[in-house]
Amino acid sequence: MITNRATKQDYIQLQNKKSNAQGRHFEDYIEKACNIYREKGIANIKKVPEPFRVTKLYPNGTFTGRFIAKAEPDFKGTLKNGRSIVFEAKMTSKDRIMQNVLTDAQARALENHSILGAYTGVCVNIQDSYYFIPYGIWANMKEIYGRKYLTRTDIEVYEVDFNCAVMFLNYKNKE
Repeated sequence: MITNRATKQDYIQLQNKKSNAQGRHFEDYIEKACNIYREKGIANIKKVPEPFRVTKLYPNGTFTGRFIAKAEPDFKGTLKNGRSIVFEAKMTSKDRIMQNVLTDAQARALENHSILGAYTGVCVNIQDSYYFIPYGIWANMKEIYGRKYLTRTDIEVYEVDFNCAVMFLNYKNKE
């Protein structure tokens, strides 16, 4: 017999698995763009691996591990002009993206890189659209938009091309 509690837990687990899979696909689309930019000599950008330590190794090649540090921004690299680029990738199936999807550690890292002159931002997938929002806009969202979330309408100017890759350096609106 399935209880209401078990059903709710199962639903939450299913939603979490779905969200994780969608997040991985989004990051794969970004990595495809990184490869295109690298091949064209535009930039050399790579996904930053999550810091973890193996706590137990099993004979079948699997292991148990744990995260050992707070996550850094997802992608780091260098643009053709020598400038660093550092950004986080966030996605939502809802009609808005909340400012607090960035952890404090991620926000601090983006801020620190920005102060040093890096091109920093948040690459965002809202439903079926893709955006690259400069970190200065993201960090000052409340002052600029009057609230701590963004809708697709708010960030139309930051929409980027998508051709089976999230072309985060190619804004649709080139103005």
